[in-house]
Amino acid sequence: MTRSPVLELRGLSRRFGQTAVLDDIDITVPEGSFTALLGASGCGKSTTLRIMAGLDRPTSGRVLLHGEDVAGKTAHERNVAMVFQSYALYPHLTVFQNMALPLTMRHLSSLGRMPLVGRLVPGSRVARNLIEKKVSEAADVLGLTDLLDRKPSSLSGGQKQRVALGRAMVRDPVLFLLDEPLSNLDARLRVKMRAELVALHRRTGKAFVYVTHDQSEAMAMADQIVVMIGGKVAQSGAPRDLYGRPASMGVATFIGHNAINLFLPDDGLHGLHPAADRAVIGLRPEHLSPAANGALEARLETAEYLGSEIILGLRCESGTEIRAIASGDYPIPAPGSAIRLGFEPGQLHLFDRQSGKRIEVTS
Repeated sequence: MTRSPVLELRGLSRRFGQTAVLDDIDITVPEGSFTALLGASGCGKSTTLRIMAGLDRPTSGRVLLHGEDVAGKTAHERNVAMVFQSYALYPHLTVFQNMALPLTMRHLSSLGRMPLVGRLVPGSRVARNLIEKKVSEAADVLGLTDLLDRKPSSLSGGQKQRVALGRAMVRDPVLFLLDEPLSNLDARLRVKMRAELVALHRRTGKAFVYVTHDQSEAMAMADQIVVMIGGKVAQSGAPRDLYGRPASMGVATFIGHNAINLFLPDDGLHGLHPAADRAVIGLRPEHLSPAANGALEARLETAEYLGSEIILGLRCESGTEIRAIASGDYPIPAPGSAIRLGFEPGQLHLFDRQSGKRIEVTS
């Protein structure tokens, strides 16, 4: 079933002086989706997120929120929530007060926010009860109920992250925008928080847009990945599609846990396919392994034993460095040994040498 878009960017460009940060990009964020904007530093992904949020405006193009062009509207007018890398928590406020802040600003007047006098302002009791209810509900979902009276200085990185998410949740936004929110956490906590974010996304049913430079993070969390290279959208689609059919060498080298091997035909892969002799050949390390009758031969330089698998660093006769993966029980030969490597022809990717674009391989 096709989901309707909650947000669309159409022909969007952003220039700072003569520098084009975004160049004619199109992005669609479906309702309920988890979309990752993936790319290296400087590719334009954070600028894209800021334009989605209303914190920056495009030089040209349209920003459609539920079909309405909101390019000229502020972040407040769009009712989207943004979670920053720094969490942006107020150190002098408790967890409850930090989470309640958007509702306090929305539902209470400046007089109504005062600690003692505010309770006497007409309507403030109803507003305060509503705020307490919404904060309590969000705290329960995020496991923060026992921390509501604490200050940010006494919280762990993961707890601060959840408070920042809770502050966004209480607003009931139409869209959550997250700018590398896990980058300040250690590796183990990042993995845990990835799972928590995915679970939170499912519970809310709202669309999430998540900026990251970590392709493992994007692959693990998102149902749609937008790969950005040099201010352009290089490819967008499901993680499996980007991994299995990358549209270009740029996408192929960015997607995948192990960096893809890129060969020229003189690396010993002549005659694999009619188009191969005029192409760059891509083959992922996980699809290349030792085989007695393998089509490719290379000499072993390094071997990284990781328990369940061994990552082999090899060099072809032409000098091209490649990596292959063997099972954990593979008997590692001495450095300099010649190893034959096998692969399934269907795992090959061909790219045009000039444009870098994918060449479709047909059997």
